[in-house]
Amino acid sequence: MLKLRIITAALLLSTFLVVLFLLPFLAFVVFVTAVVLIGAWEWANLSGFESGLQRLLYVFATAFLMILVGIYVDIIGSLKTSALMDLNLVRNIMLVAGVWWAVALLWVQGYPSSAVLWGQGWVRAFMGWLVLLPMWLAVIYLDQLSKGPWLTLLLLLTVVVADTGAYFFGRAFGKRKLAVNVSPGKSWEGFWGGLFCCAILAVVVAAYTDSERWLVLMMILLVTSLSSVLGDLLESMVKRYRNIKDSGSILPGHGGVMDRIDSITAAAPIFVLALLLSGWGL
Repeated sequence: MLKLRIITAALLLSTFLVVLFLLPFLAFVVFVTAVVLIGAWEWANLSGFESGLQRLLYVFATAFLMILVGIYVDIIGSLKTSALMDLNLVRNIMLVAGVWWAVALLWVQGYPSSAVLWGQGWVRAFMGWLVLLPMWLAVIYLDQLSKGPWLTLLLLLTVVVADTGAYFFGRAFGKRKLAVNVSPGKSWEGFWGGLFCCAILAVVVAAYTDSERWLVLMMILLVTSLSSVLGDLLESMVKRYRNIKDSGSILPGHGGVMDRIDSITAAAPIFVLALLLSGWGL
């Protein structure tokens, strides 16, 4: 199983890096859109839509909402002219995402009692759009910036470092449960270990970039790290409510697409919002 996980992870990472750094912006948009639509297929199941037709309709609805968001921020125009999407409009959506994730934090903290508020299928379906659409826009917006591929890579590194640090610190020192009703394996010691590792990442990145604003960068990465934990916990909460282990089985050894992007669903919009508000790296 471990060998299979490593092979799958290596293939995913290499594919993503090729699309990110070597292919044109349009190819990156298509790639990210495909990933999100597969995630929508899996989220339909998390919402309680078990038949293939119901899940397909949810995917089509998600694609339609993507089109509306794309029209709102003029993604088509940016594809044709290479002009940046409207910063203010993107920021508006990221602010909405920030409010949503604040609500999500309360729901995670209150589980299982909070399920009264979101347990119905249609609420979870709407929740899926709040999870997937801002992430989709955030990642696409990042890539079209002058330093976009490197900022996108920094986002991915932050999520991976936070998750890896939490895993090893949790195994070594974990005693106090972070969210026992949602994800019993996570500990406060792992949580702080992940933040510590992200702080080190910030210092390293600042040493090679904008060292004068290293504190701003550290705050951005720490907030992004916190958000990544929340994204992971939210999906774990919904899976626990549905009594399923993985969101899907498309990725050998890893489960579903949502199981791999759950942390990024929260981290990406918060990362972009932090960049827009601070101006770091733009």
